[in-house]
Amino acid sequence: MSTDIFQAMAQSVIDGEKEEAARLARQAVTDGIDPLVAIDQGFVAGMRYVGEQYTLGEMFLPDLVLAAEAMKAAIAELEPEMARRGTARQVLGTVVIGTVEGDIHDIGKTLVGTLLSANGFKVYDLGVNVPLQTFLDKALEVNADIIGLSTLLTTTMINQRKFVQALEAAGVRSRFKVLVGGAPVTRSWAAEIGADGYSEDASGAVQAAIQLMQGG
Repeated sequence: MSTDIFQAMAQSVIDGEKEEAARLARQAVTDGIDPLVAIDQGFVAGMRYVGEQYTLGEMFLPDLVLAAEAMKAAIAELEPEMARRGTARQVLGTVVIGTVEGDIHDIGKTLVGTLLSANGFKVYDLGVNVPLQTFLDKALEVNADIIGLSTLLTTTMINQRKFVQALEAAGVRSRFKVLVGGAPVTRSWAAEIGADGYSEDASGAVQAAIQLMQGG
């Protein structure tokens, strides 16, 4: 099988070309390429490159957003074929994510959710201004592995602490890994409140989530 199409898939993500990524995904279906192979050898390869370049400071937030959207467009085209074949991507873990109550900022949180999904996580995005009980209810409902709480306001950071305390009070702290992030959040804050993971940006959040699933 020619690797040209996989290289083109990766490049469509790197370039943030949503329409081209979708077209190549449709071509893969027409050509009989296993959709899982197309995702892993093509589109994910491009997403991984963008994440690496972002970490190195060679690519920037807009590049990351566009790449994630291209990846989503490709997966959306391939999902019906995966369902038809009775196959599915290996799910690394289940994540419930949202912006805590009192905060309506969603760009960073949405990007984290998109990147997690692109990297093999099943993501339930609860949106913004999410009550702490809603996080817990959804996590219990879907048997989540990780709960991600985002905040951009120093005044709502306290809700991240309150959530960890709520898990302890409910006797379910050991069932979930808690990942926190947002502009005012620091590694020391995460440690202070007893969170399991922290990242200062969306790309790092994916790596943090992977490490948590590996027991790190």
